Amino acid sequence: MNLRALWRGLLWGDGGVGDRIVPPTGFTAHLTLFSAGAMAFLAVFALALALATGRLADRWSNQLAQSVTVRVSAPAGEQEARTQSVLQILRTTPGVGQPQLLPDDEVAKLLAPWFGPDMPVDALPVPALIDLPIAGDEFDAEGLRLRLEAEAPGAVLDDHTQWRRPLVSAAKRLRVLGILSLLLIAATSGAMIVLAAKAALAANGQVIRVLRLIGARDLTIATAFVRRFTNRAALGAGAGTVLGMGAVALLPDMQAAGGFLTGLGFQGWDWLLPLLIPVIAAAVGFFATRWAALKMLGSIR
Repeated sequence: MNLRALWRGLLWGDGGVGDRIVPPTGFTAHLTLFSAGAMAFLAVFALALALATGRLADRWSNQLAQSVTVRVSAPAGEQEARTQSVLQILRTTPGVGQPQLLPDDEVAKLLAPWFGPDMPVDALPVPALIDLPIAGDEFDAEGLRLRLEAEAPGAVLDDHTQWRRPLVSAAKRLRVLGILSLLLIAATSGAMIVLAAKAALAANGQVIRVLRLIGARDLTIATAFVRRFTNRAALGAGAGTVLGMGAVALLPDMQAAGGFLTGLGFQGWDWLLPLLIPVIAAAVGFFATRWAALKMLGSIR
């Protein structure tokens, strides 16, 4: 079957001759509309997940890479002097900003998930924590770590690599999972449309034989089925996309969710990407129905 001729028949029609053999309503019509709408609805969320996790990986990587933490441990009588010595070292380190010694209340907030909100920080041998922002590319973490070991024993540099790597890796895997979900949704949509198209062709086998006897070509018959199922796939996917975008828009933002959702959804020009879903659904419907029509028309004699 000539693909160009089939495409021309889809665009300019065949005078409605072939459409009479395709049921405008019924089980296959409802199945195609529902499956295309449901898959498009899920595709919107899978796309939102892929985009959000991509932003999340970039944000975690950038934020954790913009500063390091220095932990200073010393006997109670030497803690203050050791901390001031470390601060002086950090102020003379190339590529860093102004070091900030975290006050006791902020340290208590950091430890609250493990020890509770009422932990008396002053009564415990908690090391001093110094936040050191990175201000330039000339910062050498390994060089600073060796300098602290030599000049300030008990001072440990933490560049957040232990925390950053698994977080970024998890976010990237979620993005891959979102993309894989989109591919599975497209494949499932194609399979459902193939089943619906084959059912419609099989149910109209006698009509197809009669049309052949009076001179109808397989191209005319196939064009009718492909056009009808492509339109149904696009219409159902369009409705599902609109509903999915509305559901995503109703999700709470980061402030309302306490940062838990990490910005799940679309931002800026990302809102235009879901509009491609009905177009892709129509393409899936076109090729799936064409394949089904080729198979079924060859078996109907």
